[in-house]
Amino acid sequence: MENGIERYLNETFGLSIPVNSSREQSAVFLADRINYLIINDFSLLVQLLYRIDVSEQKIKTFLKENPGNDAGKILASLIIERQMQK
Repeated sequence: MENGIERYLNETFGLSIPVNSSREQSAVFLADRINYLIINDFSLLVQLLYRIDVSEQKIKTFLKENPGNDAGKILASLIIERQMQK
C-alpha cells in the first residue's frame, strides 16, 4: 500500500501500521480500531467517517448486504478504498 495512505490511517486512527504493509494487513489493523470505536466511541467513528468522506449510502448498503460480517472489516475496506481514490 502507498506510504501516504498508511501515514494517514496511522495519524487519523492512532494506529501503527508498518510501512509497506499490504492492503489486507492495513485493513486488519484498521478493522480492529474501528471495532474498538464502534463499542467505545461511536460518535468519534462517525466524525472520522464524515471527515474521510466515506459515502453514508455506501456504508448502509454494504452493511445491509453483508449481515453477520465484521462491520470493522467492511468499514476498513471502504475507508481504504476511499483513500486510494483521493
